[in-house]
Amino acid sequence: MPNKIYYNSACPVCNAGIKNQRKRMEACGLKDIEWVDVHTNPGAVSEIGTSLNQVRERLYVKDLNGKLNVGMDAFTCLWSQTNGQRWLAKLLRLPVFKQLSRLMYNLFAYLLYRWNCTKKRW
Repeated sequence: MPNKIYYNSACPVCNAGIKNQRKRMEACGLKDIEWVDVHTNPGAVSEIGTSLNQVRERLYVKDLNGKLNVGMDAFTCLWSQTNGQRWLAKLLRLPVFKQLSRLMYNLFAYLLYRWNCTKKRW
């Protein structure tokens, strides 16, 4: 089962980040990845049992084993497979860094989601 990444292209920050990550992963030879844009395919969220707004706010990644990773854990899942980013995934999985990075991600994701709502992107 390939990685399956659920993201929201309606958010310009999220879209830019996903384009960059996709380019990095493809440069590493990782092409067996399914990129699911919930903005153009909102029904896809039913595959992961969450709401559309939750995926609009946070990145979701179903990994090679079928485990669902959300938010910062989703990023570390992707980074752990990407040359030049594996060290970052390892660092952010250490206990203190893991908690701090989750806190920072959740705050940033919440604020970014609110900003996108204010701009009426969906």
